[in-house]
Parts: sequence; C-alpha cells; structure tokens
Amino acid sequence: MILDATFAAVQQIFTPPFRRVFWKTLALTLLLLVFVFVGMERLLVHFLMLPNSLLTTSLIVLAGIALAIGFAFAITPVSFLVGGFFFDELAAIVEAEIDPAHMGRTPPFSDQALVAAKFAALALVLNLAALFLLLVPFVNAVAFVIVNAYLLGRGYFEFAALRYRKIEDMRRMLWAYPAEIFIAGLAIAVLAAVPLVNLLTPLFGAALMVRIHHALSLRETKAR
Repeated sequence: MILDATFAAVQQIFTPPFRRVFWKTLALTLLLLVFVFVGMERLLVHFLMLPNSLLTTSLIVLAGIALAIGFAFAITPVSFLVGGFFFDELAAIVEAEIDPAHMGRTPPFSDQALVAAKFAALALVLNLAALFLLLVPFVNAVAFVIVNAYLLGRGYFEFAALRYRKIEDMRRMLWAYPAEIFIAGLAIAVLAAVPLVNLLTPLFGAALMVRIHHALSLRETKAR
C-alpha cells in the first residue's frame, strides 16, 4: 500500500495540475525561508557584536555557516506553513484522480491553522534540538530522519483526514495506524533531507498522505 502510494505520489507531483500549484508553493516557501534566515542572521549579528572586530567577524562568519546548515532543518516547519495554505487545493487534485465520487470538504480554517501552527512549532523546536547533534556523525542524520518522519507523517495525515473526519475521529485513526503513518512520513522525511528537492515537500506530502488516508479508510470500510 505505502510503496504504491509513494510511487503514485512521485508521479503526480510532476503532472500539469501540480506544477501549477508548485510555483505558488515555491514562492511562499522561499519567502518564508529567506525571512527565517535573515531574521536569525540579524539576531546573531546583534548578539555577537564584540569589542574585538576580528573576533566579531569570525563569529559572524561561523554563525553564517551554521545558519546555512540549519537551512535544511528549517524546511520541515516551513513546509507545514506552506502546506496549510495549499493543502486543500492539492488534496482536491489527488482526490479527483483516485476517487472522484467521494471528494473531501474544506475543513474549518481554524482546524487547518491549528494543525499548521502546531506542527510548525514542534518541527522548529525538535529540529533545533537535532541541529545540536551536528557534531555527532550518523546520530544527527538518524535523529533528523526519525523526528521529521514522525512530524511529517502525523502533520500531513491530519491535513488529509480533516477533509473527511472530525478531530476526534482523526485522532482515533492516528492511534489505530501509527506504523503506516510513520512509514509514509519516513518517505516524506527522506525527500525533505535532499537539498533543493525538499522544496517539493508540500506537494509530495499532500499527494502521498491523501492516498494513505484513502487506503486506510477503505481498509476500515472493508473490515466492518
């Protein structure tokens, strides 16, 4: 199920309907990333101003390198914010392809905003924690993938489920299928770890998790 859904999602993100949304997600993603980068850079410059100008310059350069590395860690929180804006548009495209007779509905804005803000904040905190593991080879990569697999899996699944279910029922599904949701999140996390390719995270996350929710819903229907 998950492998088939992953291949189908990869194929769909290059179709014309998704390409049209891609330019909008790309513009917003880059805008948010630049905003985060500039804000952090200004903050570091403010706190690193020391009497010794050479030392200050050295620290700022090192901080800039750290920020550049941290850029990759910012893609997950940013993808949730972007996903919150465009998920419904992307989900409708996927649903029209896999099950046009049972299209989802746009959930209340407050529910979507809560999911986007909750997971963006969690992703920011946990990825900053993972960033401190940069000096521990292998462990840092494993921590990055596991943390983001969990966050991306749950976050994008919630976006997809809210188009069909109330919050209580959505949470029940999260508890009922943790392994399937985590493994699907792992596929999104791997893509999010690849520079430049990770700009496709909101599109791939939507295309994959709509399919995963649909497949799990069918499984529940057949089991009744």
